[in-house]
Amino acid sequence: MTTTSTTRTEAELQAMARDHLWMHFARQSVMTDGPGVPIITRGEGHHIWDSQGKKYIDGLSGLFVVNAGHGRKRLADAAARQAEQLAFFPIWSYAHPSAIELADRLAGYAPGDLNHVFFSTGGGEAVETAFKLAKYYWKLQGKPTKHKVISRFIAYHGTPQGALAITGLPDMKAMFEPVTPGGFRVPNTNFYRADEMGFPGGTPEQFGLWAANRIEEMIQFEGPDTVAAVFLEPVQNSGGCFPPPAGYFQRVREICDKYDVLLVSDEVICAFGRIGDYFACDTYGYKPDMITFAKAVTSGYSPLGGTIVSDRLYEPFAHGEASFPHGYTFGGHPVSTAVAMENLDIFAEEGLLENVKANSPAFRATLEKLLDLPIVGDVRGDGYFFGIELVKDKATKETFDDDEAERLLRGFLSKALFDAGLYCRADDRGDPVIQLAPPLTIGQSEFDEIEQILRGVLTEAWARL
Repeated sequence: MTTTSTTRTEAELQAMARDHLWMHFARQSVMTDGPGVPIITRGEGHHIWDSQGKKYIDGLSGLFVVNAGHGRKRLADAAARQAEQLAFFPIWSYAHPSAIELADRLAGYAPGDLNHVFFSTGGGEAVETAFKLAKYYWKLQGKPTKHKVISRFIAYHGTPQGALAITGLPDMKAMFEPVTPGGFRVPNTNFYRADEMGFPGGTPEQFGLWAANRIEEMIQFEGPDTVAAVFLEPVQNSGGCFPPPAGYFQRVREICDKYDVLLVSDEVICAFGRIGDYFACDTYGYKPDMITFAKAVTSGYSPLGGTIVSDRLYEPFAHGEASFPHGYTFGGHPVSTAVAMENLDIFAEEGLLENVKANSPAFRATLEKLLDLPIVGDVRGDGYFFGIELVKDKATKETFDDDEAERLLRGFLSKALFDAGLYCRADDRGDPVIQLAPPLTIGQSEFDEIEQILRGVLTEAWARL
């Protein structure tokens, strides 16, 4: 007999999960050997509820996704209307209205001549698309040796084999070696740890120029005739929200132009208001050759991603027999693109971008109150996207060793924050950080609530150390 999940008991759901569900990026032992997995059943605004009825603040927008907030019946209705009219049709040699209209809208939001949208279903696919297009474009230009890509230390750009070559996290790649060749790494923009990367000292702006110049150094070392593209997030996520120093991206653009290298702005997290604009490259005043996006384009109500491409890169495909032999069955899905259109209407009508710009300084100031705690070394980020780096010694910036990080993050912090009513991210892909990326609808009262929860849990964490 088929039974809907609404009639299942907690014990039944946990048993089914233990026996059959393979979670992503997670230790299955929490289900097979441990107490089970938190089961989230409902969302409304900036809150979520678990299967036992407990309420939490969603301090991560699901996974940097639900920018417009949970429980938007309007978005569910948009999906239903589209599914009734046309549930599926591919954009392989055909098209449908919602994909056409969304491509037009996104091209209008994107800077300069980024006028062409190649849809996928998520961020990793969008990065994969940009990587493949960059290599193919240079072949069409008679420069077939330009195939290498440059990205930053600790940066995450996805898990498909191509995107994984761009991802700067060795521990995420070792078990899948050999990955696609051609990925090379340069320093990121973590000013808090600048000296550890070899920066001789100075202002954030001087550090930004130093970090950008390492990209030029890598291009020169590998040979400009072998480098296809540079992939950078406006604010780097992995490692804990590294914003770009003033002038950084202007210098990177200058370098890319000098050596005829494409600049890809990976905005899978940063686009659609997370930093305060539809695209964060506008926030920081640079024009890339491609933008990758996903996540918040639909606020998570349906899967969608894409790559926005400049006229220059599109031109070889605009006439004649050339095509880009690449695509995804569900890329540009009618339901997803219809939901995205409705989602972006909400952004405009409710002024969500303006809300982020107006309240980001207050969010930062509220989180910076935590700097009085001995365990908090740095608070950084931009928009509604902040990281709090945890340290063992504030004076020396000494971080935790692997065993300490394991006990601190997985052994205590993640569960303690959740138990205290805050869903966020405790991440140790670089130095240990807590990441916050709440829905764009919140304001000062929620900032205060988040700060109070963090203060209590971090105080207890320090006492345990």
